[in-house]
Amino acid sequence: MPELLGIECDATGAARIGGAVRLSELADHPIMRDRFAALASACEQALTPATRETETLAGSLGQRPQCPYFRAQVSCRKNGGTDCPAHDGENQTLAILEGGPCWVVHPSDPATALVALEATILVDGPDGARPIPAAAFFVLPTVRMDREIALNDGELIVAVHLPAHSAGGFQQFARVKDQASNYALVSLATVRRTDGEARMVLGGVSPRPYRVYGSVEEEAISGGLDDDTIASLAERALLDAEPLSKNGDKLEFAAVLLRDGIRAIAEG
Repeated sequence: MPELLGIECDATGAARIGGAVRLSELADHPIMRDRFAALASACEQALTPATRETETLAGSLGQRPQCPYFRAQVSCRKNGGTDCPAHDGENQTLAILEGGPCWVVHPSDPATALVALEATILVDGPDGARPIPAAAFFVLPTVRMDREIALNDGELIVAVHLPAHSAGGFQQFARVKDQASNYALVSLATVRRTDGEARMVLGGVSPRPYRVYGSVEEEAISGGLDDDTIASLAERALLDAEPLSKNGDKLEFAAVLLRDGIRAIAEG
């Protein structure tokens, strides 16, 4: 299927990425690095070099959670059980935001960048093609438990569209790596577009990429922030966090990344 291949960029600054494009290709692509640095950096940091050579963008977005109980097929809500053994068990890598009744996190680094870049996921299937905004593509366990993305049966990810208004500006992607798995314990995609709008999206903290409060983004772009104000904004971004018994360190990791991201935006 040729529509699954290739990276196409147009004169407006927009880009179309085939679902079968490998992460390594995205990370090394000169136009991606220039126009959509947050995505290129997320692909460059994802997992291991060997994995980046084989994993596709669609595969990254569609991968299942890395919860140790789910992966081991221990009885849990996502496996058809009635409770969540991770809630009071080995939950070091699980959600601190938007969790319950399942506390998985979406493991894809590119997913976090795509939400920050306001990408659109293009899917096709028995009922025809349809576009899904990246922010709506990843779903919470309260919406559906059988899968983590908004694909219906028989559908596949054909491509990802990156809009022209998200090209350029200031973009960065940072992560704190889980040494045991190479997945991100916490990550942050930070974008300040050429039109002045800012977007900050956390990964590794929620069942979906988590965009921080718009008020935090708006104050960050106002500039002239001192360290206390930056720390206060990072704290506000995490007001709703509810760490589990063994993943409280994620709160501090997220705060550190947020402070760095807010400072970068404020300095413009």
